[in-house]
Amino acid sequence: MLKSIAPAVAALGLAALAGQAMTTPAALSGDSAAGWHLLHEGSMAKLAYGLPDSDQVALMLTCSPGDRSAVIYGDAQPQSAVLTPASMGPQPVDPLSDGEAYEARLPLTDASLTALARSGRMAVQTEAGEQHIRASRAERRMVQNFLGYCASSHA
Repeated sequence: MLKSIAPAVAALGLAALAGQAMTTPAALSGDSAAGWHLLHEGSMAKLAYGLPDSDQVALMLTCSPGDRSAVIYGDAQPQSAVLTPASMGPQPVDPLSDGEAYEARLPLTDASLTALARSGRMAVQTEAGEQHIRASRAERRMVQNFLGYCASSHA
């Protein structure tokens, strides 16, 4: 009987581990190529954490000059008491994941954003639990530039 139970328990353990790995965004799974990227589309600035030149983005923040808050997209959400959903109704379908496209707002002065710019660390919540996103010294300058651009009154 032990011979038939052991493989079943092992299979369940592997299935549970695989399920947990699938809930973690690929960009947060320890891939060393993941990082912060800043781009501008017209007057809108986009700061994203993910794999370069791909749709594998765990977290994206957008803003335009004069905005007091950033719009947050992605499977990873900054841990903040003031993170507010952008819409209270049903969420639209995300074309990349076929799941709901969550959108929230976060003030530019929030501690999670200022800590990322200052110390290079942001706590985020994912389906797999709390994780931390780090930023190198160069990436921290990028985050500071993003926050300064958003807070300015001109593009």
